[in-house]
Amino acid sequence: MAANKASVILLAKNPGPKFPAIIQAVIDQETPWAFDILVMDSGSTDGTVEKVRALPGVRLETIPPASFGHGRTRNLAISKTTGEFVALITHDAMPANRRWLRNLVSAVEQAPDVAGAIGRQLPCPGLNPFIARDMNLFFDQIAAYPSPIFRIEDRARYDSDESYRQILHFFSDCNSCIRRSVWEKIPFPDVDFAEDQVWAKTAVEAGYAKAYSNVAAVYHSHDFSIRETARRAFDEAGALHRLFGYSLCPGMDTVARQWLALTMNDMRFAARNHLFRRAPRSVLRAPALNMAKMLGYFFGERSKRIPRALSRYLSRDDAIKRKTRKSG
Repeated sequence: MAANKASVILLAKNPGPKFPAIIQAVIDQETPWAFDILVMDSGSTDGTVEKVRALPGVRLETIPPASFGHGRTRNLAISKTTGEFVALITHDAMPANRRWLRNLVSAVEQAPDVAGAIGRQLPCPGLNPFIARDMNLFFDQIAAYPSPIFRIEDRARYDSDESYRQILHFFSDCNSCIRRSVWEKIPFPDVDFAEDQVWAKTAVEAGYAKAYSNVAAVYHSHDFSIRETARRAFDEAGALHRLFGYSLCPGMDTVARQWLALTMNDMRFAARNHLFRRAPRSVLRAPALNMAKMLGYFFGERSKRIPRALSRYLSRDDAIKRKTRKSG
Protein backbone atom coordinates (compact mmCIF):
# COMPACT_ATOMS: atom_id res chain seq x y z
CA MET A 1 0.00 0.00 0.00
CA ALA A 2 1.37 3.41 -0.95
CA ALA A 3 2.48 5.68 1.84
CA ASN A 4 0.33 8.71 2.52
CA LYS A 5 1.71 11.85 0.97
CA ALA A 6 -0.55 14.02 3.13
CA SER A 7 -2.39 13.77 6.42
CA VAL A 8 -5.48 15.82 7.22
CA ILE A 9 -6.10 16.75 10.84
CA LEU A 10 -9.42 18.08 12.11
CA LEU A 11 -9.65 19.34 15.67
CA ALA A 12 -13.14 18.88 17.07
CA LYS A 13 -15.23 19.49 20.14
CA ASN A 14 -19.03 19.47 19.87
CA PRO A 15 -18.84 20.63 16.25
CA GLY A 16 -22.57 20.57 15.63
CA PRO A 17 -24.80 19.34 12.82
CA LYS A 18 -22.57 20.51 9.94
CA PHE A 19 -19.66 18.29 10.93
CA PRO A 20 -20.77 15.10 9.11
CA ALA A 21 -20.89 17.08 5.84
CA ILE A 22 -17.47 18.61 6.58
CA ILE A 23 -15.80 15.28 7.27
CA GLN A 24 -17.44 13.80 4.17
CA ALA A 25 -16.09 16.68 2.10
CA VAL A 26 -12.60 15.80 3.35
CA ILE A 27 -13.11 12.10 2.58
CA ASP A 28 -14.25 13.00 -0.95
CA GLN A 29 -11.12 14.97 -1.81
CA GLU A 30 -9.69 14.06 -5.22
CA THR A 31 -5.91 13.68 -5.19
CA PRO A 32 -3.40 11.73 -7.31
CA TRP A 33 -1.79 10.44 -4.11
CA ALA A 34 -2.89 8.77 -0.88
CA PHE A 35 -3.86 10.72 2.24
CA ASP A 36 -5.17 9.85 5.68
CA ILE A 37 -7.57 11.63 8.01
CA LEU A 38 -7.28 12.05 11.77
CA VAL A 39 -9.96 13.63 13.97
CA MET A 40 -8.59 14.84 17.31
CA ASP A 41 -11.52 15.23 19.69
CA SER A 42 -11.20 17.06 23.00
CA GLY A 43 -14.32 16.03 24.87
CA SER A 44 -17.32 16.12 22.54
CA THR A 45 -20.63 15.22 24.17
CA ASP A 46 -22.84 15.62 21.09
CA GLY A 47 -22.30 12.21 19.51
CA THR A 48 -19.31 13.28 17.41
CA VAL A 49 -17.03 10.54 18.76
CA GLU A 50 -19.52 7.80 17.90
CA LYS A 51 -20.11 9.22 14.41
CA VAL A 52 -16.40 9.43 13.64
CA ARG A 53 -15.77 5.89 14.87
CA ALA A 54 -18.35 4.65 12.39
CA LEU A 55 -16.57 6.26 9.41
CA PRO A 56 -14.33 3.88 7.43
CA GLY A 57 -10.86 5.20 6.80
CA VAL A 58 -11.03 7.97 9.43
CA ARG A 59 -8.95 7.65 12.59
CA LEU A 60 -10.02 9.11 15.91
CA GLU A 61 -7.90 10.25 18.84
CA THR A 62 -9.40 11.65 22.02
CA ILE A 63 -7.98 13.78 24.82
CA PRO A 64 -9.53 15.12 28.04
CA PRO A 65 -10.98 18.63 27.61
CA ALA A 66 -8.68 20.09 30.25
CA SER A 67 -5.55 18.96 28.40
CA PHE A 68 -6.39 20.89 25.22
CA GLY A 69 -3.95 23.54 24.03
CA HIS A 70 -4.01 25.20 20.63
CA GLY A 71 -0.38 24.41 19.83
CA ARG A 72 0.05 21.46 22.16
CA THR A 73 -2.90 19.50 20.76
CA ARG A 74 -1.91 20.15 17.15
CA ASN A 75 1.60 18.89 17.89
CA LEU A 76 0.15 15.74 19.44
CA ALA A 77 -2.13 15.17 16.44
CA ILE A 78 0.69 15.68 13.94
CA SER A 79 2.89 13.23 15.86
CA LYS A 80 0.24 10.56 15.29
CA THR A 81 0.30 10.95 11.50
CA THR A 82 2.98 10.26 8.89
CA GLY A 83 2.16 12.37 5.84
CA GLU A 84 4.97 14.46 4.34
CA PHE A 85 2.47 17.32 4.34
CA VAL A 86 -0.07 17.97 7.10
CA ALA A 87 -3.28 19.85 6.38
CA LEU A 88 -4.93 21.42 9.40
CA ILE A 89 -8.53 22.57 9.56
CA THR A 90 -11.05 23.10 12.31
CA HIS A 91 -14.38 21.37 12.76
CA ASP A 92 -16.29 24.32 11.28
CA ALA A 93 -14.24 24.74 8.09
CA MET A 94 -15.92 23.25 5.01
CA PRO A 95 -13.68 22.54 1.96
CA ALA A 96 -15.12 24.53 -0.94
CA ASN A 97 -14.48 21.83 -3.54
CA ARG A 98 -12.91 18.42 -4.11
CA ARG A 99 -9.52 19.85 -5.08
CA TRP A 100 -9.03 21.74 -1.81
CA LEU A 101 -6.42 19.35 -0.39
CA ARG A 102 -4.56 18.96 -3.67
CA ASN A 103 -4.37 22.72 -4.10
CA LEU A 104 -3.21 23.26 -0.52
CA VAL A 105 -0.39 20.71 -0.78
CA SER A 106 0.59 22.12 -4.18
CA ALA A 107 0.97 25.54 -2.59
CA VAL A 108 3.61 24.16 -0.20
CA GLU A 109 5.35 22.27 -3.00
CA GLN A 110 5.97 25.44 -5.02
CA ALA A 111 9.45 25.80 -3.53
CA PRO A 112 11.57 23.61 -1.24
CA ASP A 113 11.91 26.34 1.39
CA VAL A 114 8.13 26.79 1.85
CA ALA A 115 7.37 25.74 5.43
CA GLY A 116 3.61 25.96 5.10
CA ALA A 117 0.70 27.45 3.23
CA ILE A 118 -2.68 28.94 4.01
CA GLY A 119 -5.78 28.92 1.84
CA ARG A 120 -8.57 31.39 1.40
CA GLN A 121 -11.45 31.47 3.87
CA LEU A 122 -14.83 32.20 2.34
CA PRO A 123 -17.83 33.69 4.18
CA CYS A 124 -20.49 31.12 4.96
CA PRO A 125 -23.85 31.73 3.23
CA GLY A 126 -26.06 34.13 5.16
CA LEU A 127 -23.18 35.76 7.05
CA ASN A 128 -23.52 39.33 8.29
CA PRO A 129 -22.72 41.31 5.09
CA PHE A 130 -20.25 43.62 6.86
CA ILE A 131 -18.24 40.67 8.19
CA ALA A 132 -18.38 38.99 4.77
CA ARG A 133 -17.09 42.18 3.16
CA ASP A 134 -14.18 42.43 5.63
CA MET A 135 -13.22 38.79 5.10
CA ASN A 136 -13.21 39.14 1.32
CA LEU A 137 -11.18 42.35 1.44
CA PHE A 138 -8.61 40.78 3.77
CA PHE A 139 -7.97 37.76 1.57
CA ASP A 140 -8.12 39.88 -1.59
CA GLN A 141 -5.24 41.89 -0.10
CA ILE A 142 -3.17 38.73 0.42
CA ALA A 143 -4.04 37.46 -3.07
CA ALA A 144 -2.88 40.77 -4.57
CA TYR A 145 0.66 40.31 -3.21
CA PRO A 146 3.17 40.19 -6.10
CA SER A 147 3.98 36.54 -5.39
CA PRO A 148 2.07 33.66 -3.76
CA ILE A 149 5.27 32.90 -1.82
CA PHE A 150 6.14 35.14 1.10
CA ARG A 151 9.67 35.28 2.49
CA ILE A 152 11.81 37.96 4.09
CA GLU A 153 13.30 39.71 1.08
CA ASP A 154 14.31 42.88 2.94
CA ARG A 155 15.43 42.33 6.54
CA ALA A 156 15.67 46.04 7.33
CA ARG A 157 12.09 46.56 6.14
CA TYR A 158 10.95 43.50 8.09
CA ASP A 159 12.48 44.90 11.27
CA SER A 160 11.00 48.38 10.82
CA ASP A 161 7.71 47.90 8.94
CA GLU A 162 4.96 46.42 11.10
CA SER A 163 2.50 45.91 8.23
CA TYR A 164 5.18 44.02 6.26
CA ARG A 165 5.83 41.74 9.24
CA GLN A 166 2.12 41.12 9.72
CA ILE A 167 1.49 39.97 6.17
CA LEU A 168 4.57 37.73 6.26
CA HIS A 169 3.62 35.91 9.45
CA PHE A 170 -0.16 35.83 9.08
CA PHE A 171 -1.15 32.17 9.27
CA SER A 172 -4.42 30.47 10.15
CA ASP A 173 -4.84 26.86 11.19
CA CYS A 174 -8.47 27.02 10.14
CA ASN A 175 -7.12 26.24 6.67
CA SER A 176 -3.43 25.49 6.43
CA CYS A 177 -0.82 22.93 5.42
CA ILE A 178 2.67 22.52 6.84
CA ARG A 179 5.71 20.57 5.76
CA ARG A 180 6.45 17.83 8.30
CA SER A 181 10.23 18.22 8.01
CA VAL A 182 9.90 21.86 9.10
CA TRP A 183 7.46 21.02 11.90
CA GLU A 184 9.99 18.53 13.27
CA LYS A 185 12.40 21.46 13.72
CA ILE A 186 9.79 24.09 14.59
CA PRO A 187 6.75 22.61 16.36
CA PHE A 188 3.77 24.76 17.30
CA PRO A 189 4.34 26.82 20.46
CA ASP A 190 2.29 26.11 23.55
CA VAL A 191 0.52 29.47 23.80
CA ASP A 192 -3.06 30.51 24.58
CA PHE A 193 -3.67 32.38 21.33
CA ALA A 194 -2.19 32.85 17.85
CA GLU A 195 -0.08 29.68 17.93
CA ASP A 196 -0.29 29.61 14.13
CA GLN A 197 1.08 33.13 13.69
CA VAL A 198 3.85 32.58 16.24
CA TRP A 199 4.83 29.43 14.34
CA ALA A 200 4.87 31.26 11.00
CA LYS A 201 6.89 34.15 12.43
CA THR A 202 9.46 31.73 13.81
CA ALA A 203 9.62 29.90 10.49
CA VAL A 204 10.09 32.97 8.27
CA GLU A 205 12.68 34.40 10.65
CA ALA A 206 14.53 31.07 10.43
CA GLY A 207 14.79 31.53 6.65
CA TYR A 208 11.73 29.61 5.48
CA ALA A 209 8.90 30.94 3.32
CA LYS A 210 5.13 30.65 3.55
CA ALA A 211 2.69 30.39 0.67
CA TYR A 212 -0.89 31.37 -0.06
CA SER A 213 -3.45 29.64 -2.27
CA ASN A 214 -6.58 31.45 -3.38
CA VAL A 215 -8.07 28.21 -4.72
CA ALA A 216 -7.48 26.00 -1.66
CA ALA A 217 -10.55 27.52 -0.07
CA VAL A 218 -12.83 26.62 2.82
CA TYR A 219 -16.08 28.14 4.02
CA HIS A 220 -15.31 29.38 7.51
CA SER A 221 -16.73 32.40 9.32
CA HIS A 222 -18.31 33.51 12.58
CA ASP A 223 -21.15 35.92 13.29
CA PHE A 224 -20.48 36.71 16.94
CA SER A 225 -22.86 38.50 19.27
CA ILE A 226 -21.92 41.96 20.53
CA ARG A 227 -20.60 40.47 23.77
CA GLU A 228 -18.60 37.75 22.00
CA THR A 229 -17.19 40.33 19.58
CA ALA A 230 -15.82 42.34 22.50
CA ARG A 231 -14.41 39.25 24.18
CA ARG A 232 -12.70 37.98 21.04
CA ALA A 233 -11.24 41.43 20.35
CA PHE A 234 -9.98 41.50 23.94
CA ASP A 235 -8.11 38.22 23.45
CA GLU A 236 -6.80 39.20 20.02
CA ALA A 237 -5.42 42.56 21.13
CA GLY A 238 -3.88 41.08 24.27
CA ALA A 239 -2.15 38.30 22.36
CA LEU A 240 -0.90 40.48 19.51
CA HIS A 241 0.49 43.01 21.99
CA ARG A 242 2.07 40.34 24.21
CA LEU A 243 3.48 38.14 21.45
CA PHE A 244 4.35 40.64 18.71
CA GLY A 245 4.30 44.07 20.34
CA TYR A 246 1.44 45.30 18.13
CA SER A 247 -0.87 48.05 19.34
CA LEU A 248 -4.41 47.85 17.96
CA CYS A 249 -5.76 50.63 20.15
CA PRO A 250 -3.23 53.04 21.72
CA GLY A 251 -5.83 55.13 23.58
CA MET A 252 -9.47 56.06 24.12
CA ASP A 253 -9.18 58.70 21.41
CA THR A 254 -8.44 55.82 19.02
CA VAL A 255 -11.60 54.06 20.20
CA ALA A 256 -13.70 57.10 19.27
CA ARG A 257 -11.96 57.84 15.97
CA GLN A 258 -11.93 54.25 14.77
CA TRP A 259 -15.51 53.62 15.85
CA LEU A 260 -16.67 56.65 13.86
CA ALA A 261 -14.58 55.71 10.81
CA LEU A 262 -15.77 52.08 10.86
CA THR A 263 -19.39 53.03 11.33
CA MET A 264 -19.39 55.68 8.60
CA ASN A 265 -17.75 53.19 6.24
CA ASP A 266 -20.41 50.62 7.12
CA MET A 267 -23.23 53.07 6.45
CA ARG A 268 -21.79 53.99 3.05
CA PHE A 269 -21.43 50.30 2.23
CA ALA A 270 -25.01 49.69 3.37
CA ALA A 271 -26.30 52.47 1.14
CA ARG A 272 -24.39 51.24 -1.93
CA ASN A 273 -25.62 47.68 -1.45
CA HIS A 274 -29.20 48.47 -0.38
CA LEU A 275 -28.67 46.87 3.04
CA PHE A 276 -31.06 49.24 4.81
CA ARG A 277 -33.76 47.29 3.00
CA ARG A 278 -32.12 43.89 2.52
CA ALA A 279 -30.40 43.46 5.92
CA PRO A 280 -31.77 46.09 8.34
CA ARG A 281 -30.83 44.10 11.46
CA SER A 282 -27.18 43.92 10.40
CA VAL A 283 -27.16 47.66 9.71
CA LEU A 284 -28.63 48.45 13.13
CA ARG A 285 -26.10 46.19 14.88
CA ALA A 286 -23.07 47.55 13.04
CA PRO A 287 -22.36 50.56 15.30
CA ALA A 288 -22.62 48.43 18.45
CA LEU A 289 -20.38 45.71 17.00
CA ASN A 290 -17.81 48.32 16.02
CA MET A 291 -17.81 49.80 19.51
CA ALA A 292 -17.55 46.33 21.07
CA LYS A 293 -14.54 45.57 18.89
CA MET A 294 -12.74 48.81 19.69
CA LEU A 295 -13.38 48.55 23.44
CA GLY A 296 -12.20 44.94 23.33
CA TYR A 297 -9.00 46.08 21.64
CA PHE A 298 -8.51 48.87 24.18
CA PHE A 299 -8.88 46.70 27.27
CA GLY A 300 -7.18 43.69 25.69
CA GLU A 301 -4.03 45.65 25.04
CA ARG A 302 -4.05 46.54 28.74
CA SER A 303 -5.00 43.08 29.99
CA LYS A 304 -1.89 42.85 32.17
CA ARG A 305 -2.66 46.17 33.84
CA ILE A 306 -6.30 45.64 34.79
CA PRO A 307 -7.53 43.52 37.72
CA ARG A 308 -7.18 39.80 37.06
CA ALA A 309 -10.85 39.17 37.84
CA LEU A 310 -11.91 41.72 35.20
CA SER A 311 -9.46 40.29 32.67
CA ARG A 312 -10.84 36.78 33.20
CA TYR A 313 -14.39 38.07 32.79
CA LEU A 314 -13.58 39.91 29.55
CA SER A 315 -11.59 37.05 27.98
CA ARG A 316 -13.48 34.69 25.69
CA ASP A 317 -10.65 32.19 25.94
CA ASP A 318 -10.86 32.17 29.76
CA ALA A 319 -14.63 31.73 29.57
CA ILE A 320 -14.18 28.69 27.30
CA LYS A 321 -11.57 27.22 29.65
CA ARG A 322 -13.86 27.64 32.66
CA LYS A 323 -16.67 25.94 30.78
CA THR A 324 -14.28 23.15 29.72
CA ARG A 325 -13.15 22.53 33.30
CA LYS A 326 -16.75 22.28 34.46
CA SER A 327 -17.74 19.90 31.66
CA GLY A 328 -14.57 17.85 32.08
